[in-house]
Amino acid sequence: MAATSWDRKFFESTRGRMVTLLRRSGRTVEELARALGLTDNGVRSHLAILERDGIVRQRGTVSRGGGSGGKPAYVYELAPEAEALFPKAYGPVLRQLLNAMVESLGSEETEALLRTVGRRIADERTVPVDGLSARLEGAVGVLNELGGLAELEERDGAFVIRGYSCPLSGVVPSHPEVCRLAEALLTELAGVPVHEHCDRGENPRCCFEVAPVEDATRVDPGL
Repeated sequence: MAATSWDRKFFESTRGRMVTLLRRSGRTVEELARALGLTDNGVRSHLAILERDGIVRQRGTVSRGGGSGGKPAYVYELAPEAEALFPKAYGPVLRQLLNAMVESLGSEETEALLRTVGRRIADERTVPVDGLSARLEGAVGVLNELGGLAELEERDGAFVIRGYSCPLSGVVPSHPEVCRLAEALLTELAGVPVHEHCDRGENPRCCFEVAPVEDATRVDPGL
């Protein structure tokens, strides 16, 4: 899917209005044309781009009715994956949830709970079992599936997971303890100690150092 997120400007565009209509219900080319004040060919050109990007898909056909005997019309709908591109309230909700946790539990217990959450997320994922490099690549893949953009770097036998986009950037400045969640997640998946050294500036970026290979024995998941 080409897009990574949508903003107000997109939804004000013709293609954005089309996506909004299809989010409500499946529609034919003719129905979209009437709603948007476009020609059928104009609608088809927009649909072709949205289909190419994996945002829209065809879902069966409907009879044109009226006894005209014409060909059935294709129904278009929003692809399930496209729902993730709509603006969400995750950032504000998570921020307030963390505020409440710190106020009720204190910083240490909140951090311990976040580590538990990280390990539980890891339990739902699968990475290669054999080979440290393969496990780390798999762990990086999981981090990216969660919305990050990270790469595994190896230099002189040492590994570093370097991020270029943080999946929790919306809350990191006010709650840096969420980095412990990612640290626990990566440690659990890799099976070796992973230590967080993230950049928590204006544009947070992840950075995790992996224990030296000679010290990288499998860790106890309960730690």
